[in-house]
Amino acid sequence: MRDLDKALADIVAIRSQIAAGTAFRGYGPATMAATGAVALITAVLQFWLLGDPTTEPLGFFVGWFVAAALSVLIIGVEMRARSRRHHSGLADAMIHQAVEQFLPAGVAGVLLAVVMWKFAAETLWLLPGLWQILVSLGIFASVRSLPRTVAFAGAWYFVSGFSVVVIASQTHALSPWTMGLPFVIGQSVMAAILHVASGDHDVED
Repeated sequence: MRDLDKALADIVAIRSQIAAGTAFRGYGPATMAATGAVALITAVLQFWLLGDPTTEPLGFFVGWFVAAALSVLIIGVEMRARSRRHHSGLADAMIHQAVEQFLPAGVAGVLLAVVMWKFAAETLWLLPGLWQILVSLGIFASVRSLPRTVAFAGAWYFVSGFSVVVIASQTHALSPWTMGLPFVIGQSVMAAILHVASGDHDVED
């Protein structure tokens, strides 16, 4: 039994190593564009429905949590389908690797929102910018298994996050556009990069 367990462990390790050296093709450009559309729709709805998001932070952030959950669901469904199609037997390992790379940034974003809401509600105006910075870090963490040019999308979120913090620092106000526009542009950039780099020529070996 020990030999069998060791053989199975070796197989898992080998599959993980192969997955780590293989370009992940589970993200589709159409899906990334769709998540940008979700961000735009959320921003427009909040602009129409929330008179002053600063005085209604619960509605503001619940709206963006719903948008984020919907985007994750859309990406997850296509990620699974594309991985099965492009990576066949390595699909599960590739999906696990992709989730593992982005998960710390995602968990940090959720916990940051909870902690700030509970213990420092007066600093919630910082959250949109901080979320964008965390997205940038998640993208940078994924660069080794994606087209190298996704670093441009990471750089966009990094710059936009700090810019939003600077802009919001003037009034400490929440705005649907300081969330919506950066994500519309960032997801559009991701979609364009994935579309152009659909071949292997722009992927880390």
